[in-house]
Amino acid sequence: MAWVYLMAAVVSEIIWAISLKYADGFKNFWPSVVAVVTTVTSMLLLMLAMRSIPVGTTYAIWTGLGAVGTVALGIILFNEPLNTPRILCVVLIFSGVIGLKLTAGHAEENHEVKAPDNASGGAAPPF
Repeated sequence: MAWVYLMAAVVSEIIWAISLKYADGFKNFWPSVVAVVTTVTSMLLLMLAMRSIPVGTTYAIWTGLGAVGTVALGIILFNEPLNTPRILCVVLIFSGVIGLKLTAGHAEENHEVKAPDNASGGAAPPF
């Protein structure tokens, strides 16, 4: 289920990024509402995914696929440039995402990733 949460978080991230463009600095009401709601949704789904998938893997996949999806929609919706350097960069990002998924191991679904327990001598978070 964690990977489903992560993919839903990615979709939410892409929606909020595109909504920000349409919101035009929060001048347009409904795109602004969509941006805020999908930002919160994306963060909540990301948090749920991080319960079972390592934080580095989760965050890198979320940002990587979010970037790839946002670039693709920017090309389709806003006529942003499609050229060889951009395509190569997107391929590199996507390759990294695939690599992280393949090397995530079995810290998913059946094995929750736990934060360090300070009572047992784990390091306290820096915040």
